[in-house]
Amino acid sequence: MSTESILKDTSIAFLESYLNNASPTGYESEGQKLWMNYLKPYVDTFITDTYGTAVGIINPDAPFKVVIEGHADEISWYVNYITDDGLLYVIRNGGSDHQIAPSKRVNIHTKKGIVKGVFGWPAIHTRLRDKEEIPKLSNIFIDLGCETKEQVLEMGVHVGCVITYPDEFMILNENKFVCRAIDNRMGGFMIAEVARLLHENKKTLPFGLYIVNSVQEEIGLRGAEMIAQTIKPNVAIITDVCHDTTTPMIDKKVEGDLKMGKGPVIAYAPAVQNKLRDLIVDVAEENEIPFQRSAISRATGTDTDAFAYSNGGVASALISLPLRYMHTTVEMVHREDVENVIQLIYESLLKIENNETFSYFK
Repeated sequence: MSTESILKDTSIAFLESYLNNASPTGYESEGQKLWMNYLKPYVDTFITDTYGTAVGIINPDAPFKVVIEGHADEISWYVNYITDDGLLYVIRNGGSDHQIAPSKRVNIHTKKGIVKGVFGWPAIHTRLRDKEEIPKLSNIFIDLGCETKEQVLEMGVHVGCVITYPDEFMILNENKFVCRAIDNRMGGFMIAEVARLLHENKKTLPFGLYIVNSVQEEIGLRGAEMIAQTIKPNVAIITDVCHDTTTPMIDKKVEGDLKMGKGPVIAYAPAVQNKLRDLIVDVAEENEIPFQRSAISRATGTDTDAFAYSNGGVASALISLPLRYMHTTVEMVHREDVENVIQLIYESLLKIENNETFSYFK
């Protein structure tokens, strides 16, 4: 299967709408509805859980269960404190980066709808008289154009409202996808494309396939932790993002040598089951899919850990998408990597045998 044929115009249109829609941690349901609507023609049924994880299922009655998974949530902020003169101070919802906040526009999500605001910042002229303060959680603030706390409350903004950035999808230089929340709605997109390809190519799998879009990854892999107990899978292939380490100020000796455009990244880590990973490496080599390797000490920090250590141990592997500028509003990936991750997961599913235990002792 040529990667030239993988992403259709309809795929890109869905990706754009899915990335542009806000799905902050804990509030993913509107994005999940978009995702399920796109996936619907390619699966037999869906399940959802109490906190909003969505799962499309092919062959729901099959006893052997294979998961492919991404996570749906994006980092955001919470309103934490409202001053008497109508300014907002924030706390993180996930790993939001305080250094990129000054002068960013924001959307505050309220029961009355979106309220617009900006992260203010003192002018350069006023900062140069003494040693400059750098942005930190204690000094970044949001201005709604209000003059009093009462005006803020009248707009429907209160402590606990979630704040996201409005930055939208664009394509740079024909093949670089840029947006906030590529981490990891791109994962949800890629697993949906795998389901589409299986359907369009009329592939019949001997096992049940669970296409899982988990919530609450950014605050501790919580959605995956919950849905792993519900599905009780035999195998899980997780996709998330990892760092392109070729941009300035990143130490390759610490972060590894990974570059977007050079292919999916196959992880080596304790949570990654060696025989399943070897199958994926073999599939990449047999199908001439370019790939890179990453070594991860202790935890992967992805939903791989939640699946691997659930239910007495689930054979799990991690295929990552190299990403520039993680947890900013200009996250960037290469279209060819996206297509190659899709192809690698697709071909790996075709290689997994029914009832395969991946045991080290047979």
